[in-house]
Amino acid sequence: MYRIDCLQFANWSERIFREMRDGGVDAVHVTIVYHETFQETVAKFSQWNRWFVDYDELILRGETAADIDTARATNRTAIFFGFQNPSPIEADIDLVEIVHKLGARFMQLSYNNQSLLATGCYEDEDPGITRMGREVIREMNRVGLVVDMSHSADRSTIEAAEISDRPIAITHANPHVWHPALRNKRPEVIKAVVDNGGMMGFSLYPHHLAGKSDCTLESFCQMVADAAETYGVAHFGIGSDLCQDQPDSIVEYMRVGRWTKGIDYGEGSASAPGFPPQPTWFETNLHFTNIEQGLRDVGFDETEVGAIMGDNWYRFFAENFGPQTS
Repeated sequence: MYRIDCLQFANWSERIFREMRDGGVDAVHVTIVYHETFQETVAKFSQWNRWFVDYDELILRGETAADIDTARATNRTAIFFGFQNPSPIEADIDLVEIVHKLGARFMQLSYNNQSLLATGCYEDEDPGITRMGREVIREMNRVGLVVDMSHSADRSTIEAAEISDRPIAITHANPHVWHPALRNKRPEVIKAVVDNGGMMGFSLYPHHLAGKSDCTLESFCQMVADAAETYGVAHFGIGSDLCQDQPDSIVEYMRVGRWTKGIDYGEGSASAPGFPPQPTWFETNLHFTNIEQGLRDVGFDETEVGAIMGDNWYRFFAENFGPQTS
């Protein structure tokens, strides 16, 4: 069984890297960009290159699924890069291939707001995938950069699944029927993604959870069981959205970037800014075993537990990170 988390955004440090190893986490998809330009994104890659040298005994760069096996064999965690916004490609489709060569493996087509490619989930109207968006999806398919619609609106997500020749992903969200947050996905959206062979990672971010910080492990795992029964266990994994050691000011940057002079707390509350506390059963990379046991307790067998905890993501990585073959 692999342990793969398909979304974290930590304030990275040696302590967190060591915690990943102590928790037996084989691979993590890390957000390196929210609103940055291409040049600013290059600086993020440079920072990670230094960390790969400084903490070589703990982490390695992940580019293919095979790198996860190398990580396991050497007791390290493979780090895969993703963008939560298409800002790094600016208005230049040629940058899709360049960011893939630099190491990016996931890119969201929008982050809450309208982008040049798609509509975010906080917009009042959703006109769907734009003309540029259609071209960028084809280019992402060609090079092996996965289309991520975690923060996108419903019509845009459904259209992305229809346009894409390769499976797309919702790396971190939960079913809207379980908890009606704007960021969670309605049945028709999940169906469109899985019908095209796509994947969805279940989020542990409190605003995405029924009961928020007080969500119980049993409730979360029963939600997973219900989704697996409805859509098939092969389409689901974990995308925790764990944000360890981040200062509260980071929430403001995530929500507003440079697009407004005001403050938009999005799924949070203006009266309670900052990161909400995690449920006590999932606060760190040491707690994936709690989810595994919770899945067993709601009726999953060992093969199914393995599928959700990482085996499904491993298969998805193996099939979708390389160039299009046909």
